[in-house]
Amino acid sequence: MLAISSDAEQKIREFIQQEPEAVGLRVYVRGGGCHGYQYGMALESKIAEDDTVIEQGDIKIIMDSQSAPLLQGAEVEYVDSVQGSGFSIKNPQAKTTCGCGSSFSA
Repeated sequence: MLAISSDAEQKIREFIQQEPEAVGLRVYVRGGGCHGYQYGMALESKIAEDDTVIEQGDIKIIMDSQSAPLLQGAEVEYVDSVQGSGFSIKNPQAKTTCGCGSSFSA
């Protein structure tokens, strides 16, 4: 389904520990961006009935029913470089992506 790199897993764990109500990280896709779809991530305090939940170690990755198929086979990474730090998603389903990597077309 969706893979999480070890660096991303550690960073997600740190964020969740700082937010007492968080049960996991929601990864989602919505319309918009330069190429039609845009990635998003947010700490989540509840899990809906139709959500897909992936547990990796002690963290939960939560995806809604519309985003899960678009994220099939994707990998969430955490990048820390001179240019900045943050999460990135490598998605094999993306036919094209924008320069910043937050938008794609399927």
